[in-house]
Amino acid sequence: MNVQGARDVARAWVRDEAEGLPGFAGAYFAGSTNGLPDDATLPATSDLDVMIVVDGAEPANKIGKFRYRDVLIEASYVALDRLRTPEMVLGDYHLAGGFRTPSVIVDPTGNLGALQAVVGREFARRRWVRARCEQARAKVVSGYRLDEAATFPERVMAWIFPAGITTHVVLVAGPRNPTVRRRYVAVRELLAEYGRTELYEPLLGLLGCAGMELAEVERHLDALAEVFDVAAAVIQTRFPFAADISAAGRPVAIDGSRELIAGGLHREAVFWIAVTWSRCQMVLERDGSMEMAKRAEAGYRRLLGALGIVSVDDLWRRRLQVEDMLPRVWGTAEAIMTANPKIVD
Repeated sequence: MNVQGARDVARAWVRDEAEGLPGFAGAYFAGSTNGLPDDATLPATSDLDVMIVVDGAEPANKIGKFRYRDVLIEASYVALDRLRTPEMVLGDYHLAGGFRTPSVIVDPTGNLGALQAVVGREFARRRWVRARCEQARAKVVSGYRLDEAATFPERVMAWIFPAGITTHVVLVAGPRNPTVRRRYVAVRELLAEYGRTELYEPLLGLLGCAGMELAEVERHLDALAEVFDVAAAVIQTRFPFAADISAAGRPVAIDGSRELIAGGLHREAVFWIAVTWSRCQMVLERDGSMEMAKRAEAGYRRLLGALGIVSVDDLWRRRLQVEDMLPRVWGTAEAIMTANPKIVD
């Protein structure tokens, strides 16, 4: 299915289902498809991001991934209060991309259309590109929350996501979509475009996968695929990521990783493999049996060991490595902002 067809299906879902949600105040498309032409093919390993605007507090759990008329949709909530002014959106690197191009699906108040007109015009202003880069840089540091009461998989998640946000600092300088699963692929392409490839191996090094071989990554993914299916069968807790560990989420989490590996990007697949296994481990420890969790943990520990993570002390050590790398990451981001002709004063 092409992007236009998928968007038409998503619009039908918003009309038939989302408009009846409590506090519904509008909807718009977000994510990487906003940068694709209407006739581009939507890969089977990609979802279509739809943001549901609510007047009031954002529900604790997003709707998540689901299939609607053969389209994989990922629906999330955003509070109307976060979209009150163009300045609020322009300075937020997660929100601004959703209004870079015409993306509004439903706009009962007229606020979203007016917002998109301003954000689309001002998106590439240097002051806003820099503000979004600074926000991403701040999140690298503030994202670390190694709570002593947290489980080991929760602590791993508190390390791996901030480490991965180093790629977002550079992507936002592009300015490119700060994609989630494919962030290392995207930053690799951007660095090559600007002749800054010397930063790429160190970024992979922060994750611990720079030296991983193809066969090794394939083994970890094969093991994860089995764990994923078990976790998807037993999950009951409403984790924020619950819809990702499901039959609907499998094409992205498992097949999407296989697609990267088949394309010669096995190291770039490791980030989402590690994230997904951490989530599966959290599910099994909460909703599965002790036997399930123990069986999965052996493979999980092998994966983490390959990344250089054996203990909580390793997580703290790697946090310091990320913080030490930040000045170099920021220097590259500034160089890209300066060299990019699309960024204007």
